[in-house]
Amino acid sequence: MFEIQPMNAQTYRQQTRRSTVIIALVFLVLAMLLSSVAVAVFGEPGGDNMRFNVGGVFVAVLLMVALMRGLFWSQPWMAAAVYGWQLKRSLMSITNVMHQVTAAVDRDDPHAMKLLRFYHLGLTQMHELDGNSSDHGQLNREIDQHKARMEALGIETGQTRLDPAWIDALKQTPTP
Repeated sequence: MFEIQPMNAQTYRQQTRRSTVIIALVFLVLAMLLSSVAVAVFGEPGGDNMRFNVGGVFVAVLLMVALMRGLFWSQPWMAAAVYGWQLKRSLMSITNVMHQVTAAVDRDDPHAMKLLRFYHLGLTQMHELDGNSSDHGQLNREIDQHKARMEALGIETGQTRLDPAWIDALKQTPTP
């Protein structure tokens, strides 16, 4: 279950830039080191060693994937980037069924109403965190209308948690 956490946008951007630089530098060092080792071990002096250079970079990519999943993902310096990735992934899981969400919202389905509210809150936070300052006039009107509709139906509007069961239930519901 994912939960939206309060986060300072400037701090988020600073932390994600730092983690990106760290990852890029680790990858660069690994790629250069592994390419150099591959050429030194398997290459020919004065020969075409391009395939060994490419092989070293490919192995560095595989090693970075393993490092990301096994070691880096749980590090404190990656927390902001992991949060952003999880938020975007949660929003995408709703976007993938948005036609079902909107149809169920039109039927006043409480789970769909909560899903759409979470989507609105998450999308608003993602825009803030990413520094997306484009005009959201239409989106803000839609958000306010949906919130007012939820309040009128007596549904809690502070939907900061995404329950995957809501999406599963929505997928099981036949669309009229």
